[in-house]
Amino acid sequence: MFEIIQKSMLTPTICKMVVSAPRLAGAAMPGQFLIVRADEKGERIPLTISDYDRKEGTVTIVTQIIGASTKKICSMETGERFADVVGPLGNASEFISMTPEKLAQTRVVFIAGGVGTAPVYPQAKWLHAHGVPVDVIVGAKTRDLLIYREEMAAVCDNLFICTDDGSEGFHGMVTGMLEKLYAEGRKYTNAVAIGPMIMMKFATLTCRKLSLPVIVSLNTLMVDGTGMCGACRVSVGGKTRFACVDGPEFDGYEVDFDEAMRRQGQYKTEEKEALENYGK
Repeated sequence: MFEIIQKSMLTPTICKMVVSAPRLAGAAMPGQFLIVRADEKGERIPLTISDYDRKEGTVTIVTQIIGASTKKICSMETGERFADVVGPLGNASEFISMTPEKLAQTRVVFIAGGVGTAPVYPQAKWLHAHGVPVDVIVGAKTRDLLIYREEMAAVCDNLFICTDDGSEGFHGMVTGMLEKLYAEGRKYTNAVAIGPMIMMKFATLTCRKLSLPVIVSLNTLMVDGTGMCGACRVSVGGKTRFACVDGPEFDGYEVDFDEAMRRQGQYKTEEKEALENYGK
């Protein structure tokens, strides 16, 4: 159980793993997450489900090295086993519950930043399989940090690549690409933005300017993943919500991103120190 079936490094700091977890794979839906523990003394790490295969009984996770615990996960190899993989947790994406009639009227644009591209993939894949027109904007600082290009191209109508340095695709931010698409006459009924918190903030501001409803995923805030630790508290619509049990997806218009970014930065010093001391 929880054996690593496949492993690949998408970038020097981003690792993709296919893990054997039949019961989890049988219940997983786009938008949900799981919790991984590398070993008996390991930290609980919430990770969005990047794909699932019910027939093979596997789930796919994508992990970015940020601290010691994520480095330990990424150091594991094919054939090794995680101590625990728990899930699926959180709520599925809202379009899962849409009626066929509603889906037929829907056209979605996904706005993905960095490692946030991975959790966009199962959502785009599900919508594409249900005949919903899907465009995807993927952004990264430079072409070497782009992930899931081929996979994403296979499950969307149009894939738009953006790089901050212009090394591939559109030279600029994902928000600039969205505005460009609207200026060219494209229109969408819904947007979903997943990536760094600052990216989601400005994607939301851009969507508001375009009168485009947007959903954001606050999975990066989570620690315990069960609502017990309170680390993922965030103000949504003026009320306190917990990203792990009330989300992880919320109406971007209602999220207090400045508060969320302050909360997200609480443990950066400790994460950096733990990473620097890893293996010593």
